Amino acid sequence: MRLHRNLVYTTIDSLNAIFNEAEYADKVVARALKKDKRWGSSDRKFVAETIYEVVRWKRLYAEIAEVKEPYTRDNIWRMFATWAVLRGYPIPDWKQLEGTPERKIKGRFDELSKIRAIKESIPDWMDELGVKELGEKVWSKEITAQNQQAKVILRVNTLKTTKEKLRATLMDLNIETEFIKDNTDALVLKERANVFLTDAFREGMFEVQDASSQLVAAFLDVKPGMRVVDTCAGAGGKTLHMASLMENKGQLIAMDLYESKLKQLKLRAKRNGAFNIEYKIIDSTKVIKKLHEKADRVLIDAPCSGLGVLKRNPDAKWKLQPEFIENIKKIQAEVLESYSKIVKPGGKLVYATCSILPSENQEQIKHFLTTDIGKSFTFVKDSKLLASEDGYDGFYMALLERKL
Repeated sequence: MRLHRNLVYTTIDSLNAIFNEAEYADKVVARALKKDKRWGSSDRKFVAETIYEVVRWKRLYAEIAEVKEPYTRDNIWRMFATWAVLRGYPIPDWKQLEGTPERKIKGRFDELSKIRAIKESIPDWMDELGVKELGEKVWSKEITAQNQQAKVILRVNTLKTTKEKLRATLMDLNIETEFIKDNTDALVLKERANVFLTDAFREGMFEVQDASSQLVAAFLDVKPGMRVVDTCAGAGGKTLHMASLMENKGQLIAMDLYESKLKQLKLRAKRNGAFNIEYKIIDSTKVIKKLHEKADRVLIDAPCSGLGVLKRNPDAKWKLQPEFIENIKKIQAEVLESYSKIVKPGGKLVYATCSILPSENQEQIKHFLTTDIGKSFTFVKDSKLLASEDGYDGFYMALLERKL
C-alpha cells in the first residue's frame, strides 16, 4: 500500500478545482478519470475515492491540519497528508509532504472527534438545523449514516428484461449483485464497478438509481393506460421507472423548466425503449393551465435542500447555504399549489423530496392541505426514509387523493 505520485497530483489538482474554483465534485472526478488511459481500475478507484473522501471530510481535515479557506495548494497538500496518515499510508519522502506530523495528526483527530460538527465534517449551521428539526438523537445517527459511501444500486428496466436475467448477465461479467427486500426492481452491487461500460447498460436493461428513489413511482400507484404527469422530471430517473410500470401504455408527460434536462431524458428514454413519453418545457403558466384536472396521477419531485443525499453529493455540505433552504421552502409551497391543479377529481398526487427535514416535508403537506386547492385533497399516507435506518438515501413522499 503506497502512494503513487501521478495519482496523488491528479487528486490535488481536482481538490483545488472543487475547493477554490467552485466546480462540482462529480464533474471534476469524471474529468480526472479520463486523464491517463494507462490507469487500471485500481488507479481510477484510488483517484475517485480519495477525492470524494477529502471533500466529505473537508472540515475535519482542515481543522486537524490547521488550515483555513481559501486554501492554497500547500494547504490542500496538508489536508491530503492528514487523509493519508489517518488512512494508514506510509508518507513518502516528497517535497510537498516533508515534515508531516503524524503523531500530532492522530492526537488532534482524537481530540476534535469529540465535537460532532467537526467529527461529521459539516458547517455549524447545518448541525444546529439538524438538531432543531430532527432532535439530537436522530440527527446524530443520520449525519453519521450520510457520511458513509453510497452503494451502487441498479433499477432493472422491466420493459427489456427481468431482475433475475439481469443478475445472471452481470454475473457473467464478474459483477455480483444482490436483491433488496421489499424493492421489486432493485439490484445492489456487492462491490463498486463501472456498470456504464457494460453492453447491458448500453442496451437499456438498467439505470443507476438509489433504492429510496425507486420507491416513489410505485407509491404513486401508476397503471398501464393512465395519463400521468411528472412535473419536475429533470433527467428523468423516476419518469423512466413510471414508463416501465405503465408497460409503455397510456400517456406520460415529462415536464421541466430546463430543455437541457429533457434532452438528456429523451436520450435515456430511447435507450430504455420507453416510447409513451411526451416532453413539455414549462416556459409559461399556460403549459400548466392546459393540463388542469386532466391527469390520473401527478408526481411533484420537488426541488429541495438535498440533505437526504449527502452521501452521494458530499460537496453539497459546503455549497448549501441556510438562505437557500429558506428560499426552496417557498418554491416547494408554490409548486405544490400550482401543479396539484393538474390532478383530476379522483386522481392521485405524490409530493416527494430527497430531504430529511420535516419543514420541507410533513410541514409542507400540512400547510398545503389548508390552502384553497389543498382543501380539495385528502391525505392518504406518507413515508419517511432515513439513511440511518436502511442505508439508502434519505427521502420523503406523501400520497394525496383529489376529492371527487
